[in-house]
Amino acid sequence: MMHPDTELRYINDEIGYGVFATRFIPKGTIVWAQDNLDQVLDPAFVEKLDSLRKQDVQKYSFKNQFGKYILCWDKARYVNHSFHANCVPTMYDMELAARDIFPGEELTDDYGTLNLDEPFDCLPESDTDRSRVMPDDLLRYYPQWDRIAAEAFQRFNHVEQPLLHLISPKHLETIRGITEQRLAIDSVIHLYCRPQWQTRQQWKT
Repeated sequence: MMHPDTELRYINDEIGYGVFATRFIPKGTIVWAQDNLDQVLDPAFVEKLDSLRKQDVQKYSFKNQFGKYILCWDKARYVNHSFHANCVPTMYDMELAARDIFPGEELTDDYGTLNLDEPFDCLPESDTDRSRVMPDDLLRYYPQWDRIAAEAFQRFNHVEQPLLHLISPKHLETIRGITEQRLAIDSVIHLYCRPQWQTRQQWKT
């Protein structure tokens, strides 16, 4: 579920829709939490879908570290990509505001964290050499995303958390340790899902 102080807005014909803040969302706030209304779909099930539904599932979902498609039930599926994303993933089935997000600002993810099946061509952005999202970007950029998440966690207990009740109790115990500086965050490199063709190739060697 997306943070309640967000709304869906039409951007333009090229981009389509996006998710925008309606109120100030401070750094460290949970901006998205996986909940029990989100669909968790096995790849074999998705593969057997008719072409229309399969296309939409692959467009609007992402893969977790277990290779399952996560199809969000709410406007979270419309969060767009940016190489300077203001939301950062964690290993705890949630994303945090990577910096302060102001009213009217679009919430964005770096699609490199989402285990895409294929490369994704992006609109040009300043101050970055990246122009495509690659399926293995997690293996390249995880130190950067870990650093951003660790900094966001420093604000976790100092901001309102309207989505906290959606976080699994097992994760809450770890989060408490992180915010009390007893534990280090788990690296998002563990979100990486090895493509099936690589897994099959590994079995053969």
